[in-house]
Amino acid sequence: MFTENTDVIVIGGGLVGLSTAMHLQAMRPRLAIMLIEKDDQLAAQQSGHNSGVIHAGIYYEPGSLKARFCVEGHRALVEFCIQHGIPVVKCGKVIVANTDEEIDRLEQLHERGVDNGVPGLRIIEQRELREFEPNVTGARALYAPHSAVVDYRKIAAAYAGIFQAAGGSIELGTELLSAQRVRGQSRVETTAGVVEARLIINCAGLHSDVVAKRTGTKPGLRIIPFRGEYFELRSDSRHLVNGLVYPVPNVNLPFLDVHLTPTVDGSVEAGPNAVLAGKREGYRWRDFAFGDMAATLSYGGFWWLVGRYWKQGLAEINRSLRKSVFVASVQRLVPEITADDLVPGHSGVRAQAVDGRGRLIDDFRIEESPAAIHVLNAPSPAATSSLMIGKFVAEKANLRFHGAGR
Repeated sequence: MFTENTDVIVIGGGLVGLSTAMHLQAMRPRLAIMLIEKDDQLAAQQSGHNSGVIHAGIYYEPGSLKARFCVEGHRALVEFCIQHGIPVVKCGKVIVANTDEEIDRLEQLHERGVDNGVPGLRIIEQRELREFEPNVTGARALYAPHSAVVDYRKIAAAYAGIFQAAGGSIELGTELLSAQRVRGQSRVETTAGVVEARLIINCAGLHSDVVAKRTGTKPGLRIIPFRGEYFELRSDSRHLVNGLVYPVPNVNLPFLDVHLTPTVDGSVEAGPNAVLAGKREGYRWRDFAFGDMAATLSYGGFWWLVGRYWKQGLAEINRSLRKSVFVASVQRLVPEITADDLVPGHSGVRAQAVDGRGRLIDDFRIEESPAAIHVLNAPSPAATSSLMIGKFVAEKANLRFHGAGR
């Protein structure tokens, strides 16, 4: 147990928390900054279970934080990786369309990507698609040449190393229990002791709403966990895919559909689906926490969400439980892939923020209170955008210390 005084306590050891701590320590070298992480390792949840894609910035509403931070973050992240010797595989990405309706949506995506400043983005015809992806079925495709994949655990480790080298401290296995404001300071109770802090920065990901409540803030949303399951192509089938292969997004689905993703180690993943998880860190069907499920089922916004997407939800459950349905989704992209080509892979959990009327919070949401800054919604492309989100939050924190002599 410890009792300690610090200037800033950052909650959450994922990419966003580490980037925020790293940036703020660089801006204010004399600040005492402590990052606490409830797990025994960094990037143990969303940051370490994602697909590894460095996104281009095509899908997001022009002018949104997602659009700005993803496009800027892509460039910055690739430069960061080069500087720190982290391998980046620039494999490119195709979003394929077959029907007239899909082609119309593809053209709209192209316009959005151009508006967002995605470099090199263009629509290609079937002949050129075959040159990039000989086994992919598509009448046309949107080609993003700079899309890439990386190991985000290595990036998290690099952020942590820079932060600690600059004087920051990291406490693993330390969970926030509560926080109270006392004489202009926050008295933060953790599982390892008490920390007195001038500012709390909440980057708790899957638990961001819970942490907000424990620090006295009403977040106005609830994190609903959705598990995404992957299959992996057998080694002798990996030649069927060269780069990232995505379908045109289905306007009736709140998430992207199943796609194909090469990884930095040479494997190829197929997925993910999107099914309600039985706990916030529920990576398997059998993972269940009564408290997490009760929080979901007692939330009015969840039932509004169910009312809006129940058909899609049942379809996702069916695809999770029946491999043949999953395979059929993959075959819409690469018909040669069979059930024998796919073996079970990893899974991840997406922290999806939902408001009281069941609307999915689409953009990044970062809010402030007198005692804290809260990153309440940071789903994909948060990993790609992590340098930009961290800088943005650190700049807000930096203003709190303006004229404070540190």
